[in-house]
Amino acid sequence: MLTIKNKALKNKQVNEKSKEFFISEINRLKKEMNAVLLAHFYQEPDIQDIADHIGDSLQLAQAAEKTNADVIVFAGVHFMAETAKILNPDKLVLLPDLNAGCSLAEGCPANLLQKFKDKYPGHIVISYINCSAEVKAMSDIICTSSNAEKIISQIPMSQKIIFAPDKNLGRYISKKTGRDMVLWHGSCIVHETFSEKKILELKLEHPKAKLISHPECEENVLNNSDFIGSTSALLNYIKANESNEFIVATEPGILHQMEKICPDKVFIQAPPEANCACNECPYMKLNTLEKLYLCMKNKTPEITLDNEIQLKALKPIQKMLEMSKK
Repeated sequence: MLTIKNKALKNKQVNEKSKEFFISEINRLKKEMNAVLLAHFYQEPDIQDIADHIGDSLQLAQAAEKTNADVIVFAGVHFMAETAKILNPDKLVLLPDLNAGCSLAEGCPANLLQKFKDKYPGHIVISYINCSAEVKAMSDIICTSSNAEKIISQIPMSQKIIFAPDKNLGRYISKKTGRDMVLWHGSCIVHETFSEKKILELKLEHPKAKLISHPECEENVLNNSDFIGSTSALLNYIKANESNEFIVATEPGILHQMEKICPDKVFIQAPPEANCACNECPYMKLNTLEKLYLCMKNKTPEITLDNEIQLKALKPIQKMLEMSKK
């Protein structure tokens, strides 16, 4: 009879063999299909490690725009894969799990945003990339947390702005740029969970640690932060900063890259309010190696979009990419 310890060892060996099989098959299929695998920093480590391009939303949009691959496999969430499809209407775009959504996108349906727009005539709409293709289609410019400040700074001061759907990012950029923007009151279910009280307790335990936060976090967390930035900006900061300890207030998937880049430094997850794994994005974590393999093998689920929406959504995305270069 197997002991509990031996059962655990056997299960681990089976899981390792499965992982080796999926990684081998994914790499084989990439060559066979002339596919490119794009992965967000919040994906599980194994997926990050086999991706052709890993990055934040802006970096992945730029990679999708430039790719010569016939097939784009997106290890991320639905709005990211939609963006890749908008930029590549003739390519096959695959997403391992169509249920990999986003609370920001789901909390800002196009019909309600249209009613919101109607209340503020004369305003242009700048939408955070974390939104649906339909919302992108009714926006004037798209932005990411990496380039939002740069884009807002290029808009004439006389132009009134609606910023959707993230109120926390909008409030942060409003303070940085001095722009009085009308904000859609959406928020990220991950970044709104961090506990200010627990973070302050952590800072007392680790007095030399720097608190680094994503601008989607609540204002009370941002006010206590030593540095605020997008996922790519956070990575650049930990490389350049002399500190050896960091408390990280964003989705913990980023810690894998941080530990690879700076293996001698210590990275501590900022804790959520509840005693749970609420700081993990449940949507991002729907993607697995097995689902990635199956979607490539079966060439489904495929991202499809209405042609009219696709064409309308392309313009504000292209505007973002152009303004990001200035």
